[in-house]
Amino acid sequence: MQNLLQQISNRCFVSPELLQRLQTSFERKEIPQGDIILSQGNKANYLYFIEKGVLHNYYYHDGKKVSSWFYKEEQFITSWHSFYAQKSGFEEIEALEDCCVYQISYANYQKLIADFPAFGNFARLLAEEMLIFLDEFNKGWSFFSAKEKYQTLLSFFPDIELRVKLGYIASFLGISQETLSRLRTQK
Repeated sequence: MQNLLQQISNRCFVSPELLQRLQTSFERKEIPQGDIILSQGNKANYLYFIEKGVLHNYYYHDGKKVSSWFYKEEQFITSWHSFYAQKSGFEEIEALEDCCVYQISYANYQKLIADFPAFGNFARLLAEEMLIFLDEFNKGWSFFSAKEKYQTLLSFFPDIELRVKLGYIASFLGISQETLSRLRTQK
């Protein structure tokens, strides 16, 4: 839990009272590789902090699984639209490795925001960070070549090839595995 508390305290002041509530509001959960913690059509009721492992968001397009992002240690993950809007989502979240996460329910997240202005600041900063990342990423992504997409992914997740199946990486990049193999040899 120390990594989670550090990530929160990097964004806001954590008083002793807030610290106590954080320790009781976040629940530790082990997720075996291959488990799906959010299914398409369900509402994202939890925000997760990854202590250990890799998770990924994906959706289906024309019957094919399309990876939309990969998350690793010390990152927060959820289906962002579904969590914030509290509506059914179109994404799934799957553990690509055995994972240890800390999860907080939407209701407890909102209680912390209401009870602790400092945590409200954390929540705002987290939402801003995700919005900025997604906005910058999506605006540039559509103009990138396959090679630029691959290099961008590696800049965010340098050891991804050691932890994620190449088929998922190719799916995320929108290319075939053969094209990915060629790009990998051009590093």
